[in-house]
Amino acid sequence: MAYNELTEEEKYVILNKGTERAFTGKFWDHHANGTYVCRQCNAPLFSSEAKFDSGTGWPSFDDALPGAVKELPDADGRRVEIVCANCGGHLGHVFKGEGFTPKMTRHCVNSISLDFVGKEA
Repeated sequence: MAYNELTEEEKYVILNKGTERAFTGKFWDHHANGTYVCRQCNAPLFSSEAKFDSGTGWPSFDDALPGAVKELPDADGRRVEIVCANCGGHLGHVFKGEGFTPKMTRHCVNSISLDFVGKEA
């Protein structure tokens, strides 16, 4: 399967499980209606309806699209990593029980791991 060409910074995050600095990504304060997709393979990941402002500086979603995201134990032994279920690209981490939304789930995602497809008017 052919994937999108990635910049060095995108490779650092998506392939090498890096993290972008808080409040620097293009989607942390993004509020348009549509679907957030994987930057590497274009698979749909999150609906804009699940996005909320966590104040953490990264895009936050209280739910992923069904089957779109896999949860894996993080190498640090404390967190849970989330990856694209289609290509395995690193997205960020998921945190549960924080109380930001009624779903008690925050998918904390690197903007650089995402692209956005707006809803047509």
